Amino acid sequence: MADETGNDSQAVQGNDTVDPSNEAVHEDELIQGNELVQVDEMTQGEELGQGEELTHGDELGQGHELAIAEVVTPPTTRRRKKKSLVWEHFTIEDAAGGATRACCKLCKQTFAYSSGSKIAGTSHLKRHITLGSCPKIKSQEHRMALASTVGTDNDGDGTVERRSKRRYRYTGYANASFDQDRSCSHLAKMIILHDYPLHIVQQPAFAAFIDSLQPRFRVVDVEAMEGEVYAVYQKEKENLLQAFSTMPGRISLAIGLWTTSQTLGYVSLAGQFIDSDWKLHRRMLNFMMVSSPHSENALSEAISASLTDWSMKDKLFTITLDNDCSSHDIYSANLRDHLSNKNDLSLKGQLFVVRCYAHILNAVAQDVIASIHGVIYNIRESIKFIKASPNREERFAELALQLEIPSTKTLCLDVTTQWNTTYLMLLAALDYKQAFTQLETCDDNYNEAPSAEDWKRVEAACNYLRLLYDSAHSIMAAGNPTSNIFFHEAWKLQLELANASGHGDPVFSIIASDMHERFDKYWKDCNLVLAVAVVMDPRFKMKLVEFSYSKIYGVEAAKYVKVVNDSVHELFKDYVAQPLPPAYAEQGATNSAAANGNNTHATQASTGDGLLDFDMYLSEIATSQPSKSELEQYLDESLTPRIQEFDILNWWKLNTLKFPTLSRMARDILAIPMSMATNGTSIFSAGTGSRMLDDYRSSLRPEIVEALVCAKDWLPYTTAAPETQGSGLLKVE
Repeated sequence: MADETGNDSQAVQGNDTVDPSNEAVHEDELIQGNELVQVDEMTQGEELGQGEELTHGDELGQGHELAIAEVVTPPTTRRRKKKSLVWEHFTIEDAAGGATRACCKLCKQTFAYSSGSKIAGTSHLKRHITLGSCPKIKSQEHRMALASTVGTDNDGDGTVERRSKRRYRYTGYANASFDQDRSCSHLAKMIILHDYPLHIVQQPAFAAFIDSLQPRFRVVDVEAMEGEVYAVYQKEKENLLQAFSTMPGRISLAIGLWTTSQTLGYVSLAGQFIDSDWKLHRRMLNFMMVSSPHSENALSEAISASLTDWSMKDKLFTITLDNDCSSHDIYSANLRDHLSNKNDLSLKGQLFVVRCYAHILNAVAQDVIASIHGVIYNIRESIKFIKASPNREERFAELALQLEIPSTKTLCLDVTTQWNTTYLMLLAALDYKQAFTQLETCDDNYNEAPSAEDWKRVEAACNYLRLLYDSAHSIMAAGNPTSNIFFHEAWKLQLELANASGHGDPVFSIIASDMHERFDKYWKDCNLVLAVAVVMDPRFKMKLVEFSYSKIYGVEAAKYVKVVNDSVHELFKDYVAQPLPPAYAEQGATNSAAANGNNTHATQASTGDGLLDFDMYLSEIATSQPSKSELEQYLDESLTPRIQEFDILNWWKLNTLKFPTLSRMARDILAIPMSMATNGTSIFSAGTGSRMLDDYRSSLRPEIVEALVCAKDWLPYTTAAPETQGSGLLKVE
């Protein structure tokens, strides 16, 4: 017998019949495929499911098609309120002959709903809004938005508890095939990218969490997860090897030293290069365990092994060392000797070893801080005293107001491992020096105020720390840390410290002299490679070298300028002697043919105008005056305007056809990593020399440590889609 809605009182599923006495859903049904399943409130924990998702209560049949007719309780005298959520998207409109039609609120299409006493139901209405039939709901995102009203499924005790009586649940992914291997691979990537320990797979809470998401997923043990991590590493390495095979230029290495709580250590090797699209890249290549990372033999052998591993024996251009000054000369001599037989070192190795600019800034800053460590201790204790209670902070603020101190800086403690925070702490405290002195006179509990001489030393230290701080921020502000930007910072710092050494006040001159002694060694070691790099900047070329050297060296400047000029020309000769790659050769032939064609056309056009003798004269001049080389042509051209948005890599990309050989030289020089630092934190790091590997990583097998470190560097550059893997080479951030 049919009820007032026109639906049968029995629900048929496969060959089974559902007893109408059970409380069921009014005007609702379950739809397969990618449709939204609309589930009504059910009693006694019974939940209608599909396939393997049937849980908590009586299961319904397992036929290939699941269709549950709309069943209602026996009719009552009062018509039940429509509960189906489709009515949020439809309205009922009267039609001819006493019939009604359902009108979609979005697209205004109408559908049959009732013809007198018989009601058509809501299945076709649900299909309209959930299967994308509505032109206003075409995208997957819109359909997913409809599924946002999902209640809770399970409280963990086998009972159903919902925040709303009805909900839409998107079931398209319920039918997706489960892949154990794919899920394991994604778990390995999660562990790699977020530095989770491998033994997370053994933690009961993690296993319970995974089981709640996908009961069919078998959580592997630690050994198996190591294999998954290594598989991810190998796959990403193959992608990177393929990218390196098409690298047009040479590669420069940045070397980092790591120690462990044991006697062993690690060497990290990162490669920096510019690709065929003139984008700058830095990629971790190896993280290798060595018996003694500070041994020059171990270091050179690690570099040689890495070049062999990546098939780059003939592509090494320079190396940048992240080590202290004392061992620099030993490393330089040993590495040149060890690798010179395997590589054609440019300029007889004069550019081969580069020192990290961020490291020298840190080293000089630490010298300054160490020279006034006693005063810094008093200032730290003073700030701690003031911030110990709100009353003290209020009292100190009143003193500053009474003394009419105009500073708006806030007193704050520093992070001892970040020298920039120490500088900012001293700078703020210096503004309130009178308030500190006054506080000591009116508060018997405070006796840490620095003396007048101490404040003078703080002022001198801040004066010179500012030079380092501004230089570091200039480097950080560069979008692409190409090598040309470092000359500007280094020569200005060298000049400032040299002049400050002759300061009339001994407090200032002593600090400046110590700083200059340390920085001058860096300048002598690296000014040539810094200068050669800035010559490749079309905004400056040799002109900035001439200008800056005249400031630094005075009357002897010409001698040092000549060294740079000769080095640039000698380096260019090395590139001229090398055969052009096929792409460059084809471009050069095309340009030459076009130029010859234009000359021929001009000669033919000029014949018959009575100036044949003039043409012969021009030909003689061209023969007697050889054409300029690319380098001479580049240096003689006027400087490119200095605009803030200038992109040096894009400039060379646009001028590759004009300077095919010189552009290859510029590509390699601009890719030299003048600094090991890749982010704002590391450029201010107080640590010098080796970094410490944590005890957990130290306990792992060396090949797993390398896989974790390298894959973490590579994975962010792969294609965003989880299923797609690619080389994903991106520019340095």
